[in-house]
Amino acid sequence: MDGMILVDKEKGLSSHGIISKLRNIFQIKKIGHFGTLDPMATGLMLIAIERATKLSPFLSKLNKVYLASIRFGYSTDTYDVTGNPSSQINPNYPSEKNLLGALTKMDGDLLQVPPPFSAKKYKGKPLYSFARKNIEINLPPSKIFIHYIDLLSYKPPMVDVEIKCSSGTYIRSIAHDLGQSLGCRAHLFNLKRTEVGPYKLPNSFSLEEIKILFHENKFTKFIIPLEQLLAQFPKLILNETGATMAKNGNFIFPENILKITSSETIINSNSEDKENIFRLFSPEGKLMALAKRCEKGKGLHPFLVIDNT
Repeated sequence: MDGMILVDKEKGLSSHGIISKLRNIFQIKKIGHFGTLDPMATGLMLIAIERATKLSPFLSKLNKVYLASIRFGYSTDTYDVTGNPSSQINPNYPSEKNLLGALTKMDGDLLQVPPPFSAKKYKGKPLYSFARKNIEINLPPSKIFIHYIDLLSYKPPMVDVEIKCSSGTYIRSIAHDLGQSLGCRAHLFNLKRTEVGPYKLPNSFSLEEIKILFHENKFTKFIIPLEQLLAQFPKLILNETGATMAKNGNFIFPENILKITSSETIINSNSEDKENIFRLFSPEGKLMALAKRCEKGKGLHPFLVIDNT
């Protein structure tokens, strides 16, 4: 059961709710996700099963693509349609020209303040726990990156956009800030996540589809195995000695490697880039660990052991 599942989240379920339902289906506890979605949002979630949970530092940082509907005219305390109005209604909607100008300014590097009703932590507690008590917390803005924000349609007061952004971006804040910049106020009306890194919504499964396939023992239909994940990192197949060393977290040297998937990968490179990551496989093809070049001397250091059995 080790691997990752692409889940098509339905509206109304929290990310924790998705995890709970999958735990009930599979009867296992070690399940996590690589990025939350608010209950009002739908679309793609990456779900980790068993050992795949160890890959969170990498798969949770992937870029994401969203389809968002934004309503102009007033803001809400949650920055989305589920909240209470926090401004007067303003029927003076911007022209499409002014809207396009405002969207252009939201491309690239941005500093973003998270919504007050969010799971972002302050002194170990989520912001929403303070917001519910009407306690205002002024967090410093976080750095995000907007690859693009394209206008799909504009029929006032509704705006539809497609956004590709870095991990950690709050689309609710994008909607709120857009309304602020145009002077008409706004909130997020609808949201669907369509892509996470190389993974796309059309390849995902509903909870009901997963349940049916699981009970039919068709695991390979919906589980992406560990060995297919993080394909952006070079694949090194180790000999038996190397595999034993890797699962114990010991250094790997050129004589421990049977095959390298890229002829450009040089283990003894004197390159200044010490952050290159490699996937270490057993002779049988099991993913054993992730490794980096040693800072001193030759070889690789397994910094994340995935299979130590």
